[in-house]
Order: sequence, then C-alpha cells, then structure tokens
Amino acid sequence: MAVRKLNPTTPGQRHKVVSSFDSITTDTPEKSLLAPIKKSGGRNNTGKMTMRYRGGGHKRRYRVIDFKRDKFGMDAEVKTIEYDPNRNARISLVEYTDGEKRYIVAPAGLKVGQTLRSGNGAAPEIGNALFLDEIPLGTIIHNIELNPNQGGKLSRGAGTFAQLAAKEGKYGVVKLPSGETRMILLTCMATIGAVSNSEHSLERSGKAGRSRWLGRRPRVRGVVMNPVDHPMGGGEGKSSGGHPRSRKGLPAKGYKTRSKNKASNKFIVEKRKKK
Repeated sequence: MAVRKLNPTTPGQRHKVVSSFDSITTDTPEKSLLAPIKKSGGRNNTGKMTMRYRGGGHKRRYRVIDFKRDKFGMDAEVKTIEYDPNRNARISLVEYTDGEKRYIVAPAGLKVGQTLRSGNGAAPEIGNALFLDEIPLGTIIHNIELNPNQGGKLSRGAGTFAQLAAKEGKYGVVKLPSGETRMILLTCMATIGAVSNSEHSLERSGKAGRSRWLGRRPRVRGVVMNPVDHPMGGGEGKSSGGHPRSRKGLPAKGYKTRSKNKASNKFIVEKRKKK
C-alpha cells in the first residue's frame, strides 16, 4: 500500500495526499454482511444536540466484522481485500470450508487465496487468531481481547500493532500501541500481524469538504466564543483565553481524567507515555 500526492490543478488538490488503493481487490461488498446505519447528527432520543459538530456525511452501510474469530479448527480462504467506509483499516472477506462468509480486519501482508485458521493448533502466521497462551513471545499482534469470548477490542486501527512481551502465571504482558504495558488473561485471543493501511497517517484531506463527507461539521474554537458559551471565551481582540479547558471547565493539555480507583488499574504494568 502507498499514498499518492495529487498535482495542484485546483486549490483543493494542492495539499491533497490520498491512498493509492492498490491493495483493494473489489469495490462490491458482500451483500449478506451489510447492515444499515442510522445517523443521529449528534442528537439524542429527544432531539437535543448532545454532541456538537456532527451531521451530514455520505450515506454508508455497515460491514459486519468478525472480531471474535470463534470458528475454531476450520480453514478459511481469503477472497477479497476491501475498503471499509466505517474504519481506516482495510477489511478482508474470508470464506470457511462450510461455506460461511465473514469479514475480518485485514492485517498487513494478507493476500487473496491465503488460508487462515483460528483456535488451538493454528500456526502463529499472519492473519491467524490464537489464544495468547499459544503465541510466542515477541510476536506482533492486533485485535486483542480484553476479556475471554468478548471479541477484539485493542489495536484495531490502521497500522497499529501490539507485542506480547512476557507470560506470568495466567496473564500475558502486552505492550500496546499507546506505549502502555498491560496484563491480559492468556485465555484471550489475538490475531497475528499488524493492521493494514499503515500509510493512513500520511494522508491529507486537502479541503474542508472532505470532512463534511465524513460527517464532521466545522468546529468552533472556545477562545472565540462569548463567556456565556465557554470558559475561555470573551475578552477584547485576540485574547489568549487563560488556562486551556473544556466547555464544562475540565482542564486540558495534560490533565489526567482517568479514575484513580478504576478496577482495571491493577492490570496496568506501565502507563502510556506522554506525547
């Protein structure tokens, strides 16, 4: 996969950097794995806007993704590598020997025609899903479960990966993309390899209109609001706004919001690194 920079024939293309889509093998999704998406525009069930700067966007259909990989001991053939409008990673359609088709998050290096397997006895090769107990130390993994049979929750974004660093008792020590090192039960599953489309971070939209296509409306800075609307609002001319904080008054730029009494704190070996 790669990105391509467009020639500046229009103002919107001057700084535009987009994916080359050279890994995509089809533009027609599997119809049986599509589901409708109802857009809320940031409104709740009473019609009140509870999330600002959302609305519009191109119509999408959800691709039902198999994050559990729970068809154990059965081979699956990779049929396609596809674009998914609902995530920044690529997805792959796999067909099991019994005829069932499922979508999975495509790891980097996955090829059409490749055979995948999950569960006990699967080889630690790209695309296979194994229990942490069976994965060799130092292996690059993604789509990691936090609880057994829950489905993958960690390291699912484009280009992300984690690493199994150690095994201690019934826990595996996993280094996550954020830099956090965390203990996870060895009975949880993970998929071998890194997530595809690692060049996603190099893309540039080029114009505000592409944000509107994605359902993002223009965001208003708090410092240009009135004091009644934001703690950083008001003042004559270009005021600095004082201490950076959210609309509700919570400090930003380094203020920790994670609860000190959170139950999962005991599983964190090393906290994530500051940016």
